[in-house]
Amino acid sequence: MEITVDDAVKSLILSEGQDYRLCTACSGPALVPLSVKPAKESDIQIKIGDNILYISKVQASYVNRVTIDMVYDPEKIFSCPVLSTYRDTLRSN
Repeated sequence: MEITVDDAVKSLILSEGQDYRLCTACSGPALVPLSVKPAKESDIQIKIGDNILYISKVQASYVNRVTIDMVYDPEKIFSCPVLSTYRDTLRSN
């Protein structure tokens, strides 16, 4: 199975200079920095410049394309328990 990555997603990853992960969140697939949801050993890895886009094993079975509309809305992070690591980090700072 091949997963394509839209140019807008590649540009985002390159401009941010950090690794991202496509994971499952409350509203479906979520494209987030690793600071929000760390990578897992079972993730598929796609090299984007010097960075890596990790795709969860679960999402890899459903998606064939990563699009910019999968970037997770920061406002929804606080309402999604799946992304609690990030939420808890922000609250402790």
